[in-house]
Amino acid sequence: MPLFDFHCRVCDKTSELLIRGDTVASCPHCGGTQMEKQLSAIAPANKSNAVISSARRQANKEGHFSNYSSSERKGVPKG
Repeated sequence: MPLFDFHCRVCDKTSELLIRGDTVASCPHCGGTQMEKQLSAIAPANKSNAVISSARRQANKEGHFSNYSSSERKGVPKG
């Protein structure tokens, strides 16, 4: 399932949702279904490694390793 950006016409908030193409999107903030699909922003060139590193640092702080592959998880220091 792809990620899409949606803008809610009811509460005027934008959310990134993981939904099937035929599913009606509902706003996670207000529950409204008047959602407009938006063009998603692409990652700027040469910035992907910085984004990945930042996400991994945050995941490590939170105590989960969802941003690491299974082979990488073995060498990750906790905390």
